[in-house]
Amino acid sequence: MSEIQFGERHFATREQLAALMRRIADLAAHTGTELNGHLSLKEWREALSAPILFAVCGEVNAGKSTLLNGLFGHDLCRVNLLPETDRVLVYRFGNPATDTQISAELEERHRPVNFLRNFNLVDTPGTDSLAQNHQAATEKFLTTADLVFCVFPVTNPWGAATWDLISRMPASIMERTVLVIQQADLRQEADIAVILEHMADLAMKRTGQVPPIFAVSGKLAYEAKSQPPTDNRTVSLAKSGFPMLERFISNRICESPSRRQTLETWRAKAAAALRAVEDRIEDQNRTLHHQGRFLESIEREIDDIRERFVTRLPRHLTGVAEVFETEAVWVSKRLHRSLGVIPSFFRLFVGDRTGPKMESFFSGRLQIAVEAVAQNDGNEVVDACRAHWNELVGRVKATVNVDMGDPAPIEETLEAAKQQFVKRLGSAARHGIGNLKVRNQLDKDLRKRNVALKSFIFMTLILTTAGATCGAFGLPWLPAILCGLALLFLIGGAITALITRKSIKTAFQRRLLNTCGGFAANLRVDYEEALRIVFKDHRASLGAVRTHLAHKKIAVEPSLKLWQELFLTLKALEQDL
Repeated sequence: MSEIQFGERHFATREQLAALMRRIADLAAHTGTELNGHLSLKEWREALSAPILFAVCGEVNAGKSTLLNGLFGHDLCRVNLLPETDRVLVYRFGNPATDTQISAELEERHRPVNFLRNFNLVDTPGTDSLAQNHQAATEKFLTTADLVFCVFPVTNPWGAATWDLISRMPASIMERTVLVIQQADLRQEADIAVILEHMADLAMKRTGQVPPIFAVSGKLAYEAKSQPPTDNRTVSLAKSGFPMLERFISNRICESPSRRQTLETWRAKAAAALRAVEDRIEDQNRTLHHQGRFLESIEREIDDIRERFVTRLPRHLTGVAEVFETEAVWVSKRLHRSLGVIPSFFRLFVGDRTGPKMESFFSGRLQIAVEAVAQNDGNEVVDACRAHWNELVGRVKATVNVDMGDPAPIEETLEAAKQQFVKRLGSAARHGIGNLKVRNQLDKDLRKRNVALKSFIFMTLILTTAGATCGAFGLPWLPAILCGLALLFLIGGAITALITRKSIKTAFQRRLLNTCGGFAANLRVDYEEALRIVFKDHRASLGAVRTHLAHKKIAVEPSLKLWQELFLTLKALEQDL
C-alpha cells in the first residue's frame, strides 16, 4: 500500500497548495511584488511539508512494530519473539539510511522509504518496560502525535501498564488515540466481538470515553501487501481487519482540525499574496497607461510644432512667389536678348533651342532660389526639433525612466532630414516649372516667328542670287533692281524680328507671372510633405521609448494571464478546503 492512500485528499490538496504558492512566489518575483510577509518561503515549506506523526505504544511484544509494518506494507520495524525495541525509535525519511543515537532512550532512524516523506513513525518500548525514562520519552511524543495507537495483544487486552498510560492521558491526547487489538487472527470472530465490548466498557470506566477500537492482524496485512495485486490478496487483506483501520486513518487525517486549519491559514496567505500581485500588476498597467498617454502627448507636441511651420507657410510662399516673379522678369530679359536680329537669323541656319534654354535657365535659377529659402526654413525646423529633443531628455527620464541616449545620432538624423527637405523642395521647384507648361506657347510663338523670318531670308537669298546671275550675263539695271529688292526683304525681316521680339518677350513674361499662383500652390503640397518627413524622422528619436513600453506591455500580459490562472486554481482549492 502506498502512503498516499492514507489521507490521499489531504496530501493532494497540500501538494496543490504548495505548488500554487511556489507559482505565486515566482510570479511575485517576476512582477517585482513585495509580499511583505504574505509568503515566507521557509515557513510555508516547513508548514506544508510537515509529516504526519504516528506514535505506537503498548506492552512488550504487543505487536506494535508488526502494526506499523502492516500499515505501510514495508518491513521497516524489526519483529521478533523477544523484545526488539529497547528504546524510543523515530523513523524519518533520509538517504542514505542512518541511525542516530540522540540519547540513551531515543534514537532516530532515517530510511530512504517514500512513505516516510509524509509520515514519521514513533515505535516505543513496552509500557511495562522497567526503564521509567522510556515512558517519559514516549509520553513526550504522544503530545505532538497526530494519531496515537495503543496496541493490545489479543491474548491479554487488559495489560495494566498500557491502561495506566491511557488513564494518565489528558483529553487532548485522548481525542487522537486509537485502541488496536493485535493478532486478531488468533481468535474467532465471536471472541473478538466480546473482547471489543469489554475494552469499550473498560475504556469508559478508566477514561470516561470510548475511543475508536479496531481488531486487526498486522501479520496478515503485511503478508497480503507483500503479494502482487490479486483477488486472494484482497481477501487476505480484508481478513486482517486493516481496511477499516485505514479508512479511519484517512478520514482522521483529512478531517483533522489542526491540519485543515494549517491549510486554510496558508490558503489565506496565498490569497493575500495573490492580491498583492494583482495590485502590483494593476499598478504596472496604470503606469503603462500613464506612460502611453505621456508618449501620445509628446507625439502631439511634435505635430503641433509641425503645424506651426505649416501655419506660417503662406508667408513663406509669398516670399517664394516674389522669388518666382523676380526670376520671371530676369528670364524674360534673357529671352529678349536672345531674340536679337542677328542671333535670330543665325539660329535659322543652326536650329532654334531658345525655348528649352529659357526653361532650363528659369528652372535652374528658381531651384537655387527656392533651395536658399528651404535652407533657411530647414535650419529653423531642425533648431525647433533639436530644442524639443533636448527638453524631452529629462521628461522622458523622469516619466518613463528611459535614457534617450547620446544626442549625436539625433543630430545626424536631423541634419540628413534637413538636406532631404532642401533637396525635395528644390526638385519640386524644377519639376513645377515643367508642370506649368509655359514653354509650350513660347515654342509656338518662336515657330511662327521663325517661319516669318525664314520667308524674308528666303526671298532675300533668291533675289540676291537672281541679281548676281543677271550681273554675270551683263544685263543692265536688272542686278541693281533685284539686289535692292533683296535688301528691302532683309530690312523687312529685321523689322519683323524686332517687332516680334518685344511681343514674344512680353507674352512670355505675362504667362510666367500668371502661373506664379499655381506654382506656389503646387509647391505647398511638396513643402508640407517635406515637413512631414522631417518630423517623422524626429518622431523616430522616440524609438527607445516605444520599444521600452512595448516590452513592458509584452511582459505584463503573460503575468496577468498567469494571475488569472492562479486565481482560478486558488478558488478551486478553496472549494476543496
